[in-house]
Amino acid sequence: MQNKGLIKFFAILFALVSIYQLSFTFVSSKVENDAKTFAKGNPETELKYLDSIGKENVFNLGFTNFTFNEVKDKQINKGLDLEGGINVILQISVSDVLKGLTNNSKNPVFNKSLADATANQKGNQTYIDAFFEAFEANSKGTVKLASPDIFANRTLQGEIDFKMTDKEAQKVIRRKVDESVDSAFGVLRKRIDKFGVTQPNIQKLGESGRILVELPGAKDVDRIKKLLQSTAQLEFWETYKIEEIGNFLMAANEALKKTEIKTPEVKAVAKDTLSALLTDKNDTVDAKTGNNPILDKIIQQGGGPVLGMFSPKDTATVGGYLRRADIRVLLAADQHYAKFVWGKPTTLTDAKGKAVDAVELYALKGNRDNVASMGGGVVTDAKDTFDQLGKPAVSMQMNGQGAKAWEELTGRAYAQKSNIAIVLDNVVYSAPGVSSGPISGGRSEISGNFEIAETKDLANVLRAGKLPAAADIIQSEVVGPSLGQEAIDNGTNSALLGLLLVSLWMMVYYGRSGWYANIALAVNLLFLFGILASLGAVLTLPGIAGIVLTMGTAVDANIIIYERAKEELRSGKSLEEAVVASYSWKGAMRSIVDANVTHILTGGVLFIFGSGPIKGFATTLLIGIVTSLFTSIFIARIFIDRRIQQGGKLSFVTNFSKNFFTNFHFDFLGIKKWAYVFSAIVTVVSIYSLATNGLDQGVDFVGGRTFQIRFEKPVVAEDVKEELTKVFGSAEAKVFGNDNQLKITTKYKVQEHGIQADEEVNKLLYDNLKKHYADGLTYDRFVNAYDGKKLGILQASKVGPTVAEDIKTNAYWAVLGAMLIVGLYLVISFRKWQYSLGAIAAVLHDVIFVLGIYSLCYKFMPFGMEIDQHFIAAILTVIGYSMNDTVIVFDRVREYLGGKGARGNFNSIVNQSINSTMSRTINTSLTMILVLLIMFVFGGESIRGFIFAMLVGIIVGTYSSLFIATPVLCDTISEADHKKIEQEHNS
Repeated sequence: MQNKGLIKFFAILFALVSIYQLSFTFVSSKVENDAKTFAKGNPETELKYLDSIGKENVFNLGFTNFTFNEVKDKQINKGLDLEGGINVILQISVSDVLKGLTNNSKNPVFNKSLADATANQKGNQTYIDAFFEAFEANSKGTVKLASPDIFANRTLQGEIDFKMTDKEAQKVIRRKVDESVDSAFGVLRKRIDKFGVTQPNIQKLGESGRILVELPGAKDVDRIKKLLQSTAQLEFWETYKIEEIGNFLMAANEALKKTEIKTPEVKAVAKDTLSALLTDKNDTVDAKTGNNPILDKIIQQGGGPVLGMFSPKDTATVGGYLRRADIRVLLAADQHYAKFVWGKPTTLTDAKGKAVDAVELYALKGNRDNVASMGGGVVTDAKDTFDQLGKPAVSMQMNGQGAKAWEELTGRAYAQKSNIAIVLDNVVYSAPGVSSGPISGGRSEISGNFEIAETKDLANVLRAGKLPAAADIIQSEVVGPSLGQEAIDNGTNSALLGLLLVSLWMMVYYGRSGWYANIALAVNLLFLFGILASLGAVLTLPGIAGIVLTMGTAVDANIIIYERAKEELRSGKSLEEAVVASYSWKGAMRSIVDANVTHILTGGVLFIFGSGPIKGFATTLLIGIVTSLFTSIFIARIFIDRRIQQGGKLSFVTNFSKNFFTNFHFDFLGIKKWAYVFSAIVTVVSIYSLATNGLDQGVDFVGGRTFQIRFEKPVVAEDVKEELTKVFGSAEAKVFGNDNQLKITTKYKVQEHGIQADEEVNKLLYDNLKKHYADGLTYDRFVNAYDGKKLGILQASKVGPTVAEDIKTNAYWAVLGAMLIVGLYLVISFRKWQYSLGAIAAVLHDVIFVLGIYSLCYKFMPFGMEIDQHFIAAILTVIGYSMNDTVIVFDRVREYLGGKGARGNFNSIVNQSINSTMSRTINTSLTMILVLLIMFVFGGESIRGFIFAMLVGIIVGTYSSLFIATPVLCDTISEADHKKIEQEHNS
């Protein structure tokens, strides 16, 4: 081997760099473990500990020091499935941005186009493209985007004028939408930076208007969702008092009796009763059994600006009543624009001493334009503090313009003895009165029923500024830290066992040269982890699966080389000549390059179309392929050459394996008809099952909410399903691993993205499942994550319909794209379309086979067989492996048809070539199956279905390479070519 010294130098240098990069991970892990020990399970104490030492030196290399923050930035980051935490995708409402750019245009074509874009948006189509498409269809050339009542207005003055064509206007509109998304990105980053989570990650996802936010280690689910989704639309409104609006509520209640109450006789409610009901704030109203649509829903009387206290479950109904046109006409003339708004949820104690949830109702003094008396844009600073009673509050400082407006507003409220409602995102946080005259200086305060964490978040949100449009959580995943630790343990155990068994097999089968391959494998893992650390890559559970899979493929190149070397030795060459021949392009290198290029191409497709953990799997797979090639070809070669120079023997076999496949002669083409029949039957059955039985599509493809819930004792899945179906309308419950753990799926309110919908689902789950737990499990401990959590929701995910459609579209393109790209490469590499056709036929056969198995078996298998992103990753891996295996066989077929091998007819020549690859084929397949079986058994329930798909695919891929791909290749080569090859071969 030429330049051996240079290769040694780079290998040693690369190893040292890898060790250096990995050292930061070891140091960081030690410090974090010390923090956990110090905190004794308290996450806030742990975070404070890590913050306190952030700038302290924790790693001394002698010539330089590193602080904990510097060490943390250089470590291998763990994904949420290993670390625990929250991952969400936020969709900035492009519809709201467009409405804002048009000043809420009333143009019917514009508004219909917005509605059509929402309803008809296709998978992977951006909302802005869907809007332009809908506008073109609705306008039919009669209305332009640059019309004065649409985009050619004051907001876009100087950027869009009425002379512009739609194409010209579209460019400006796209730019303004992008600016809004950038603004939202900046606001969210400010909020997250102040939240106090270690190593947060936020990134824009292309031009889709979507923003990915990852918060490793975050535990308070509801709090974080509120922080992310709050638009921070702060407003100050004057309010009506109960005495002013009471007559309307009476009239509304009477009017609703006629439409909402079916009982013919209705007991009248006297005005003085209503007055007492609405003004005596201290008396609790017991359960009422009257026939009053509004009044019967009041659970506690109001006073001042508070009209009454209602149960959260009744807010939608009461709000709907108060928005009805036939009810609003009952408002007095000067109250015509009154705006009814709910307050911040609180807790009351009823007459029986039981705590009940309640929400206050307010009436704001609106106007024709529905604009607040004062906006929140004047706030320049906000901080969490305590009010005069020592309760948590938020103080705000306004700019000069705001201070003047605030003084006028508070002066008017003082003179009128009225209240000012402080409204954030359409929720009243407090409505104080002004008792000491106008307030100057521009300082104000939000007080109320707050916890300290809430005031910190509220101040954070106000400082960061408001979002330009609503930000809806369209996809989310919450993983508890204890579940992450289980994943680490499972992944580590399976990786170590896989490494041990693969290494043992290589020693048993190849002897001393197997030891060299094992050394190369160890160096490969060092390089792999070193590159992951240097790139700042995120390690996920599927990523660990990719590393374990790399162990199986890492020895593949060594196997190809060793098998070739054995052939050369049998032909009479010396050891040195056999090694040189096996490492040559005509020896093993062409096969190795072709096989790994196909693997890289499918891995690249997976990286492009995958997201989250799947991208992590693709990353480790791609890096592993490259490092495996280097170590297999160069590191093992160094030891082999050294052995030759020392005059030692090297046979690439052991007493156990020396006679394996040496006289193997099987007529593969002779049974091709039987193979065709068998595969045809399997294909027909699979397609029939897919058409009739379908597939168990996961929420990734159809949308929905999924919860992994662990109970104290085993539960019956069907009973839980029945219980939840009553409240959710539809629900699925399946045993997930152990009998005390279920995977629950529902589509309940999946299209509603607000925090209220998520909280409602969580509370319904808790209320209906708490009977399966001891009394000590509170709602917070059931929902939120914490260190050592063993019961309740361990993992939760939500995928909105639009995201599911995008994922499904990506999946189709990924699978089709992988087959087409690899097929094109084979045409270029082999220069005959028949090779490409044979390979694609085999891959298509494998994909249908795996899909068929999943369709036939998902209803009764004891583990999950959902079709989701993990499954697509498995399919692409199967495509890569099947192509890899097929290419090895095809390379040998091409070599034999080119003149190598004994004389004979076309079929016998092809059979000889296939038989000569059997040792490599069986060895590679065996090592792959071995590591996949280990992952299947020890890798954990969450990736069992993913591993099973690869396991089936590897077995089927080995079969198809031998019995489908090669026969198709031979059958598509013309008879004339058959005869020509025979003549050249036998002459």
